[in-house]
Amino acid sequence: MDHAIDAVVEVFTWIGLGAFVVLAVVALGVWAAEGTWLPASAIVDRDGEHPVVRWFDADGDANSAPLTPADAAALADAETAAIWYRHGWRGRMRLVRRSPGLRALVWSAAGMLALGVLSLVAGWVLYFLRG
Repeated sequence: MDHAIDAVVEVFTWIGLGAFVVLAVVALGVWAAEGTWLPASAIVDRDGEHPVVRWFDADGDANSAPLTPADAAALADAETAAIWYRHGWRGRMRLVRRSPGLRALVWSAAGMLALGVLSLVAGWVLYFLRG
């Protein structure tokens, strides 16, 4: 029975650490592909058919982007909004700094690292308890 527990702990250690490395590499790739997003204060323009946000970027250029239905619902009746715009692009904005997909990848990688470390520590504890 002791050898079965050791095998299970060993498998969880390798799965946790291996999945952490894979997820961390994917998260790094997504982060690099995502580019630089800078903060700005925007005005919500609801005069047209669809709501639009307008802001000045770091270079002093005027920008605008249509709101998605989800963003329009999140802003509700707000006249101004704190947004993040894509540096070097026109018409790209979002309400959060990092994308939800990247955040999920980072948390998944952290969870797998925790699983690997906890399994590794459990394996050491079992090893030293048995003498």
